[in-house]
Amino acid sequence: MKDYKILEIKKSVFEDNDREAEELRKALKGQKTFLLNLMSSPGSGKTTTLKRTIDMLKDDLKIGVMEADIDSDVDAAAISETGVKVIQLHTGGMCHLDAEMTKQGLEGLETEDIDLAILENVGNLVCPAEFDTGASKNAMILSIPEGDDKPLKYPLMFSISDVLLINKIDVLPYFDFDMEACMDRARKINPDIKIIPISARTGEGLEEWADWLREQVRAWKE
Repeated sequence: MKDYKILEIKKSVFEDNDREAEELRKALKGQKTFLLNLMSSPGSGKTTTLKRTIDMLKDDLKIGVMEADIDSDVDAAAISETGVKVIQLHTGGMCHLDAEMTKQGLEGLETEDIDLAILENVGNLVCPAEFDTGASKNAMILSIPEGDDKPLKYPLMFSISDVLLINKIDVLPYFDFDMEACMDRARKINPDIKIIPISARTGEGLEEWADWLREQVRAWKE
């Protein structure tokens, strides 16, 4: 007989988080606030994409943004230039947000009059994928310089994302990136994933992305 206990902490943490996430989703649905969880690696162009997206949507939708980071307020300062409501969330060293942390952020953002709340999650392709934030939809950005093999290396992130933005297509000629192979790998993991190649720098592809978001917000409010 073993003289020590084995506690399945990880399972318990995830189960509790999943319950809190579902409760948060129901509350947001009742409030008619659509929450987008935006994830990516550092340097993928997440904040630049977000700024362009806000500029395209802010005349149609009331938008609020939560910038999550381990430290600093660089991204919040950048988003504030768009004129939308924004708050910075410091995770205290944690590399992700869970449902409870997201709920606290939403309370600080005061979402009662917001149509589209966007959570710019902590930058990495591992931890954020493991925790349901209570978001209405999950989106991720993969940039061309990161390589077309990322669906093979980080399958969980691709499996939980509703839409994949492949960013920096303007530099595609300068990198050994197989677009078709990347898209095929992502779809093998998640057949329902919507894939939109974009360039946050030039604006290419962003209209399709903005249209997708408009439709999702509209459907959420029905």
